[in-house]
Amino acid sequence: MQGERDERETLTVAEGAEPGLADGTVAEPLAGAAAPPVEDELARSRAQAAEYEDRWKRSTAEFINYKRRTEQERADLLRGANGALILELLPVLDDLERALANLPTGEAASKWVEGVQLVERKFRAILERQGVRPIEALGQPFDPAFHEAVGGSGQTVAQEYQRGYTQHGRVLRPAMVVVGDDELPVVSPQSSEVASDDPAATRATTGDFQA
Repeated sequence: MQGERDERETLTVAEGAEPGLADGTVAEPLAGAAAPPVEDELARSRAQAAEYEDRWKRSTAEFINYKRRTEQERADLLRGANGALILELLPVLDDLERALANLPTGEAASKWVEGVQLVERKFRAILERQGVRPIEALGQPFDPAFHEAVGGSGQTVAQEYQRGYTQHGRVLRPAMVVVGDDELPVVSPQSSEVASDDPAATRATTGDFQA
């Protein structure tokens, strides 16, 4: 009886003991079995966040460049279309200038002349709003980028047969000129001295010349 009681007590102690070694002691956790360090996870998260930020910055820069490029292309297209239309209208302005420069005697103060002058001023105001400016030619050094010589010799513009124009700094129509020396008289296209045997000059003064 005593032996059976001792055996039952031994089994009760064994059943209540924590899992461990055979002698009932608890095993200590191994150092290598620890959870992954938090620092590693944090480093990976930071690297991923930096990559996402870099991609976002690149996408934003590409979109900004694309927007600027399309806006510039649209502006260039509009300027080109306006330039073509303005180039077609310049001969009309030339005719208005010639009409006002060759008024009949005694008609300068008439109402119809005032009306033509008003139209000419409005025409010029519209062109100026579109960035159109006349090219300075008379008395200026000859510049092939802005002047087209139809006669003469020298380095100075002595006569202007047809006024030239630029739009936003770019040449729409070069000035049609005659070059000469500094001492030659300068003659504007409105002067009666413009008449010439030069066919090119005659076409320019009559409005038949197309740049």
